[in-house]
Amino acid sequence: MLAVLLALGASATWGLADFFGPLKGRRLGALRVLVYAQLAGLTAIAVVVAVRGKGPAHPAAFLAIPAAVSGTLGLYSYYRGMAVGAMSVVAPIAGASAAVPVVFGVATGDRPSIMTGVGIAAALTGVVLASRERHAGGSRVAAGAGLALLAAVGFGCYFPPMHAAGHADFWWATLLFRITSTSVILTAVLLRRPTLRIGRPDLLVVCLVGIGDMTGNLLFAAASTQGLVSVVSVLASLYPIVTVVLARTVLEEKVARTQQAGVALTLAGVALISAG
Repeated sequence: MLAVLLALGASATWGLADFFGPLKGRRLGALRVLVYAQLAGLTAIAVVVAVRGKGPAHPAAFLAIPAAVSGTLGLYSYYRGMAVGAMSVVAPIAGASAAVPVVFGVATGDRPSIMTGVGIAAALTGVVLASRERHAGGSRVAAGAGLALLAAVGFGCYFPPMHAAGHADFWWATLLFRITSTSVILTAVLLRRPTLRIGRPDLLVVCLVGIGDMTGNLLFAAASTQGLVSVVSVLASLYPIVTVVLARTVLEEKVARTQQAGVALTLAGVALISAG
């Protein structure tokens, strides 16, 4: 039960961060937002680990490093997808990352239920529907759909190594993750050299986004000490529900009916995977 609560907590905090972060990213640029968000999250977890005064409990905590590389590339793709497409379409497609841990679990000996199989099929079908939009000449790939698929792969490949790292030492796994993710973003900044100036009101929101994202990582890592990767990873992947609800209520986003059906089918698929 504790694993379920922690994983759902990760999903809720990620859902909030993945709405307000990309919302700021649309105006300020993805890299500018990610720089300050990563630094804020790193500062918060570094203080906590320093106060604890303990080293890593097991070398497996360092698996957070490859998890961070994959997750950060996925996050950047997600922000870029949100900048050019509808949040209520991009978020569910990225949420199809829930299928990756299930596949990993099968490869390592898990035996998913029929409901899980139906959920994966529904999620993939929903992704196809959500990623197509009509226009005068027929249909085309919806804006941001390709980037959302890249985000799904990045997020999906984050779950197995981070699960192992969190099981070893969730405090240090979160710190190592944040050190690596911040390093990846700072490297991108050095290469791209975007403007980093940001006003105080925006900075406050972006820092809260970073702390929220870090909290999601921490909660997921903690959940990993209590449950199977194929369970806690899927539950943590329910974050698109929060993002979609906020996009519909705050931004009043409108999408085509076929895309609405795809969004609903994708979210239903993720829910079936978690129930299975």
